[in-house]
Order: sequence, then structure tokens, then C-alpha cells
Amino acid sequence: MSLPPNFSQAVDLSSLGKPAPDTSIAMPGIVVTTENLQSEILPLSNTKPVVIICWSNRSAESVTVLRTLANLEAADNGKWALATVDIDTQAPVAQALQARTIPYGVVFIAGQAIPFLEQALTETQLREVMNKILTIAAKQGIGEEPAESSEPEEDEALAALDKGDYESAEAAYKKLLARKPNDNFAKLGLAQVQLLLRTEGIDAHQVMESAVANPDDISIQMQCADVEVMSGYLEPGFERLLRLVQVLEAEEQKMVKDRLLELFALVDPADPRVIKARAQLANALF
Repeated sequence: MSLPPNFSQAVDLSSLGKPAPDTSIAMPGIVVTTENLQSEILPLSNTKPVVIICWSNRSAESVTVLRTLANLEAADNGKWALATVDIDTQAPVAQALQARTIPYGVVFIAGQAIPFLEQALTETQLREVMNKILTIAAKQGIGEEPAESSEPEEDEALAALDKGDYESAEAAYKKLLARKPNDNFAKLGLAQVQLLLRTEGIDAHQVMESAVANPDDISIQMQCADVEVMSGYLEPGFERLLRLVQVLEAEEQKMVKDRLLELFALVDPADPRVIKARAQLANALF
């Protein structure tokens, strides 16, 4: 299976430090163990592809890939199943799957394991890979081929993203939302593209320094929150904007609140960090 170009380097397992103390965050997918690999995962792969992602709470990239795949699984309405291996708690399973880096992905089709992922990919690239997996499985009589997109604006946006043309992608998603205001995929796509536009070409280190030096500068604090969320540091980004909401009033408060809601939309709503921040936002406003 040919893969899209690397989005970023994979994390070598040997380079990871000790497990992070907080491993309580619920993750999507079927949790793979030594017990259910043979009894549940392999039999399931005879009816649909089973995509297994090896991840760690110590790798923000692997968490992002996992959550993105969860969104794609939901969008595909059960055509394939997502399963997960936490290398910190299920090391024997990760070793059995020959995971040397994270994120690491292997798909089971009719009991056969096919490695397909050894680096973090964008959502667009992951969608392309999943379409290839579904096509390969369907040719073996397992599951269905991927459905063709019925939204031309969505195709236009994804094509623009592949070229790095974020402005055209933003315009395409806005056209789709003008026609279908309740399209959740388009809402998510627009929020992601707008975050990319806001952070494109930014020196993250410089932004962080400016935020420390200018704690009351709304523009700089919002920019810093964008960079933090983009980098996977959700709690610091949320807390930065929550502090502003608590001290600002009227239009300035609304501006920061709206940005915070946009950032919430980029994360699984079941993520405890989002639930906590939403509750804090409600308390600050009411």
C-alpha cells in the first residue's frame, strides 16, 4: 500500500521517557489486549477491516492521529473498526505487532496483518489511506468500497489542502456551509483550516515569549492559544483563554469566547479536557 508523503517524523519508541502520570483520559476504539487479539479482533477482520493504532499518552502526535481516525470511523458508519494499543499498558501486544515507532498502524483484513502507518499524517492523508484500505478489503470480499464524496465543495477543500492552499480550502468549506449550514464535517474542516491559516508561518517560540511578556494583550494571548492547541497542548491553550474570559467584558469577552468555542470544536467532545474547560467557561459567563 503506497502512503502519502510524511507529515512529520514518527517517534522512535526508544526515545520516549517514562510514562506520563495521567493515563486516565478515555480514548476511542476497541482496546486490544493479549486476550482479545485472537478471540475478537481477528474474527472481526473477516467481516470488516480492523485498523489498530499503537499510541502513547507521551506522544501528542499519536493521540492526534488516533482521535482523527476515530472521526473518520464515525463518518464511515461502521465500514471498518478502530482498535487501539496503548504501548505503556499493552507492551506485549505492541511487540507482537512489531511496533517500532508511534504512531504505528496495522490493519487486519481476513486475519492478515498489513502495516500501513509509521508516521503522523494529516486528516486528508489519513482519509486517503483509509479509502485505499477499504478498496483493498472490498477486492478480497471484505466490507464495502469507500463511498464517493457527494459534496463537490468538500472535494475542492481537500484538494486545496493537499496543495497547502488554506485560503481556497477555507472558501470551499464556507461555500458548503452556506448550502448546508448543519454539515458537521464542514464545520470541523473550516475550524481546522482557519487554525492552520492563523498559525501558518508563526514562530512558536517567539509567540510564547511574547505571551509571557504581554499577559494582557488579547491578540497575542489568542495567538499563543492557537499555537498551543495546534501543538497538542490543549489545557494550557484553554486555560489561557478562560483567564481572559473571566476578566474581559462585552465585545472583547465575546471575541475570546468565540475563539475558545472554535478550539473546542477541534477536539473530541468526550475528551475530559474539553468537558472541564466547557464547564469553566459556563461558570465564567454565568
